[in-house]
Amino acid sequence: MKKQFIALLIALLPMSVMAAGAKVDLLPFEANLDDKESLQNGMKLFVENCMGCHSAKYQRYERAADDLEMDKSYVEENLIVGDKKIGEHMTIGMSAEDAANWFGAPPPDLTLEARLRGDAWVYTYLKSFYVDESKQWGVNNKVFPDVGMPNVLQGMQGVQVCKGENCEEFELIEQGSMTPEEFDKAMYDLTNFMSYIGEPSKMVSGKLGMKVLIFLAILFVFAYLLKKEYWRDVKSGSWREKH
Repeated sequence: MKKQFIALLIALLPMSVMAAGAKVDLLPFEANLDDKESLQNGMKLFVENCMGCHSAKYQRYERAADDLEMDKSYVEENLIVGDKKIGEHMTIGMSAEDAANWFGAPPPDLTLEARLRGDAWVYTYLKSFYVDESKQWGVNNKVFPDVGMPNVLQGMQGVQVCKGENCEEFELIEQGSMTPEEFDKAMYDLTNFMSYIGEPSKMVSGKLGMKVLIFLAILFVFAYLLKKEYWRDVKSGSWREKH
């Protein structure tokens, strides 16, 4: 247990250092938890591209399927990693020891990543990998300098390089399987899904909050009519006659 705790601290230390370092202009992003199609595609992208190394151990497949209105048989056949059941958490088979040997530190769990860092940070990070041959994996990231992971999104995005002394912009020198517009949409969907798993209760609380507001509005109408009727009796003196 102690070793796992130390490994977790090591994994999170670079993130803490970055958070306190130089600021990067983040791309605008606004999550839309009502866009089920976006969230469904985001879950597919998360499983296919992130869960090779990262888990979402606080999220259950079944909860996601229910919230995102996905067919459970489709989730079981296409989105569940390994021999897990749909009621289990979205964990991976890679051990912390193996991850530490391969990457230097265990890749962090991503369940709360968007909630901790912000949706805009995640969205900008996903789009900010660039070629850097001096690094172990041949890439770096403008938002998270010296990131210790390969660019698993390169097949979709392609290869981009930094332009300018301080990497003011990127230039795509080799296009991947997606056009820039398609890649932007894919990263929006992926970030949207990560925003959802960071706080799934938002989807329920938003709908519940609207129902409460509607109920209060209706109650206000009846309360107002009752108040008018009551004070009409008071002003006319009929209340004194009755009592």
